[in-house]
Amino acid sequence: MYTYLQPLTAFRSGLKQLHSKVKKETVVNFIRINIIFRYGVPWYIITNNGMPFYNKSMDKLCAQFGFKQHNSSMYTTTNGLAEAFNKTLCNLLKKIVSKSKRDWHEKIGKALWAYRTTYRTATQATPYSLVYGVEVVLSLESQIPSICFTVQEGLTVKNNAHLRLEEVEVLDERRLEAQQQL
Repeated sequence: MYTYLQPLTAFRSGLKQLHSKVKKETVVNFIRINIIFRYGVPWYIITNNGMPFYNKSMDKLCAQFGFKQHNSSMYTTTNGLAEAFNKTLCNLLKKIVSKSKRDWHEKIGKALWAYRTTYRTATQATPYSLVYGVEVVLSLESQIPSICFTVQEGLTVKNNAHLRLEEVEVLDERRLEAQQQL
């Protein structure tokens, strides 16, 4: 139902820089765990022509979940956002992976969480807040309550529902403003 070009692009670029030999099993597991199990089965995915993407394991995965795989051309025209994101993701991974660089796939979730919850100057918001409409509540905030967290605890169910509806109405405006600032 969805297409997830960016996660696969980020995955492939990160692999290229972090590990010279990519195994087909790693690619299949990544797609299964980080795309299908997280977001649902896509109608299709777009990958490059690399060997880790075109093999019998990948064909079995496509057949098992009923989606198609398309090739991208070798030289695609883009606006640079995917490349900028890939560079950021690779830099985050370089900071947290071990020296052998073989555990990057275990650390990518933490790197993406850090990216999603970090304030971006270009959009004047966090990616998390633009998707979900609220800022993330970090575990630290539940241990050391902030003013916002304390106010939310004191709300009645009715007041909380009213506040959430107001936040949803403002979300479209915030997304539009963020898009205009790019």
